[in-house]
Amino acid sequence: MSKARAGSGIEENTLGVIVGRERRQREPQRTFRRSERTVSTTRANQRGLGGRDLAGGMIAGSLVMALFLVWRTIEQWTSYPTPTLAISAWLLLLVTVAGALLGVLLRGGTMPTWLFALTLVGLAGVVTLDLSAVAAADGLSVYPTAALAAGVMMTPLVSVRETREVMAATVALGAVLLVAALVQERSSPLTLGPELVAIAIAVWLPFIAISVVRAFRRMVQLELDLVLVQSTVDAPRLAVGMLASEELVRLDFDAERLLDDVAEGRTALPLHPDAAGAASQLATQLRLHLVEGRKKTWLHNAITESEFLAPAVSLDDPGSLAGLLSPAQRDAMLTAVWLLVSDSKRHDVMLHIDIGPRAPSTAGSPRKIRFPVFLHATGVPRRRVDAAAWEAISNVGPHSEYTRKGDLHVEMECMVDNPVDA
Repeated sequence: MSKARAGSGIEENTLGVIVGRERRQREPQRTFRRSERTVSTTRANQRGLGGRDLAGGMIAGSLVMALFLVWRTIEQWTSYPTPTLAISAWLLLLVTVAGALLGVLLRGGTMPTWLFALTLVGLAGVVTLDLSAVAAADGLSVYPTAALAAGVMMTPLVSVRETREVMAATVALGAVLLVAALVQERSSPLTLGPELVAIAIAVWLPFIAISVVRAFRRMVQLELDLVLVQSTVDAPRLAVGMLASEELVRLDFDAERLLDDVAEGRTALPLHPDAAGAASQLATQLRLHLVEGRKKTWLHNAITESEFLAPAVSLDDPGSLAGLLSPAQRDAMLTAVWLLVSDSKRHDVMLHIDIGPRAPSTAGSPRKIRFPVFLHATGVPRRRVDAAAWEAISNVGPHSEYTRKGDLHVEMECMVDNPVDA
């Protein structure tokens, strides 16, 4: 009971401030996670990030290839025993492509799963009709055309669907075309070569588009994540990160709601033991977050809250000396770390940052603080380090580098103003 009265006393002293504040409208059940924010920014609409700007070129390339295959159909028209199957395949392909395009436009530039499935069914029908027309012409050197165009028309799908889905459909199509080419009776084995080349072209076009789109998406995600991380450069010397800030907002909202319930009479005084326990837990969590903020520097927050830096970068800064860096030095440090990690194509890249200890002041600069910064990069050859990374390292301070057992070691000497004299 004494705890409840103490809690109520604290609440009554705070009510004057809390009740006068505008009540913020937030969802009570909202959760705050770094991964959710990343999904809504860096990974929001993955298909749009990687494809819409490239869709025009993909469609143009596909149309050029399709026109060539139409010309090829006209050229071998007299060799078809049943031309009706060939023309039916092309008409079905035209209807399928037009329907898919219209559906994407009506859906605001996205292709739902059901539309993608219908498109694949239509393309499968095109392949079946065209291969049936070719199978009826055994020994006449007639090659599939509409079936190859079906593979070419999968290229624009990369911009509106996941790349792995388009890759699976392309592999299945290539396997079907290859089996059909191998089992077809031929007057000469030499006629197999041109058909294999045509199949390779039809299959490789979607693969090339997948490679381009994946590279483009990674570039966009890297840039967006860098923008989010750079917000920590202007933070105070010791501060909580974005995740902790959001958690503090949630705790503040819970505390405000509890106090507002007391002020409006919805919660009677003295507090029930359950309510007093909840208030005590909120106070403990607030204290823990504030204490954590006294130990974490901007560099620690930048690394831990970055989707790309967190798995590859570790930091050892027991004296929180990174918080003493000037804004220009912070920006240069973050740029150097980012370039060392993101520019490498290897997946085993690891970067360890060791800051400190503080060095004695010199007679020439008694009001300055000097401390070393060590970068130990594993899996990053010196010859692969971008020139911009070396320029950024130079902006942090004088440096020296050497290579040992394939690992890159960089030592920088930082000199900053003493915050006591500020």
